This record gives sequence, C-alpha cells and structure tokens, in this order.
Amino acid sequence: MSIIDQRVHAELIKLGADIVGFGDLSELDLYIREGFQVGVSVAVAYPPEVIRSIAKLPTPEYGKWFDKLNRKLSRIITVGSGFLQSMGYDAVAQTYDRIEKTITKNRVSRLPHKTIATRAGIGWIGKCALLVTDKYGSAIRIASILTNAPLSTAQPINNSKCGGCMICTNECPGEAVTGKEWNISIDRDEIYDWKKCSKTAQERTKLGNCGGIYKTLCGKCIEVCPHTKRYIEKEFL
Repeated sequence: MSIIDQRVHAELIKLGADIVGFGDLSELDLYIREGFQVGVSVAVAYPPEVIRSIAKLPTPEYGKWFDKLNRKLSRIITVGSGFLQSMGYDAVAQTYDRIEKTITKNRVSRLPHKTIATRAGIGWIGKCALLVTDKYGSAIRIASILTNAPLSTAQPINNSKCGGCMICTNECPGEAVTGKEWNISIDRDEIYDWKKCSKTAQERTKLGNCGGIYKTLCGKCIEVCPHTKRYIEKEFL
C-alpha cells in the first residue's frame, strides 16, 4: 500500500467500515463512472445474532439494523469523500439519495455499489444477486465513493465463486433466484427476478412485523448462504 492508500484505508476503518477496497473503473463507460477512474468500496457487517434471528421471518431487529447500517454507511462515505477532498482530490459519495436518482424501472442504478465492490476485489455476485464476501458472506451492507485519487487498485473479481451451490436458489421463498451463476458479462435479470423478490419480501416484512423505512426486507438468501453461515458459526464458537 502507498501512503495515500494507507491514509484512506485507515480513515474509513476508523469511521466504522469493516471492509475497504479500491477498484479500477477505467474499463467502464465514462458516463457511468462520471469521469472518475477509481471506486472506493465500503462494507459494514450485520451482527451475527441479527442474521441468525431471521431464519424463519425477518425480525424488527433486522429492520432496525438494516436502517442503522445504511445510515452508518452514508456517514462513512460522506466523511470519507470529504477526507479525500481535503487531500486535494475530487471525490463523490454515492449516498442513497444520489443513487436513487439514477435507478431505472428495472431497479438498477447507473453504477451499482456491487459493481464497484467486484472491481475492488472484495467479493462476487452470488446467485441471489447479492454481493458475497469471504469473511462475512452476504451479511453486509455496502456503499461507495468515486474519486480521482491515485489509489492502488485491487485485482477485480469477474466470476462467481458459488460453483454448484444451489442453496439460495432452493430456499428463496419467492422463487426469484434462477440458479444461474454470475460473471462480469451477465445481466442481472438472468440470475434474479427482482419483481418476484420484491413481492415476496413485502409479504415477509409484514408477517415478520419488521418495520423500518424499507418495506421489502426478507434476508432469507443472506441467512442460508454457506459463506454467511461460516461467519455466524465462527462468531458463536
């Protein structure tokens, strides 16, 4: 790591990030990346007990943590982008409000946090269309910063590590997961039906009295993922 890398990484960890990665965006369309060459990916993890509790239905506690982690991420990337600017670089925090303005009718944003995360090498897209990491599975929330800072970027992850695992496909209550494995060239809709997911998540959120500012919480694919299970089991040993 260069001195700049170390400073930015340390600042984001100090602010509460559990994972930080730097990704090269130069291969993406100039418009999509808004002229920026580097994406900073930030992840924060759910407490293991919160994910453990949603085996049957999403819980009010899960809803609270969903909101809490989103607010935490917004603060991290807002302060983090300011830190980069104080070092003399351009930086833009991809906050929820900013991302929401670019979302299409198919619920895809112009530059998804997940795209930046795979560019930054912190994880891959699972069969359920969520980011999966080695350390936390998919028990995370993610956000990102766009910048022109000369950060040392990671080797991108262009292919899934899910292999023949079909657990999230088989366990999805809404049958929204097709079972097709992700790679960098595949379209999201080939692996996941967002309409089925949204409909089922709304029903499960209501049944679980989950609350929160978002009304489409489910979490089943997070809870059953073997990578998430390893994270939870490790914490409870």
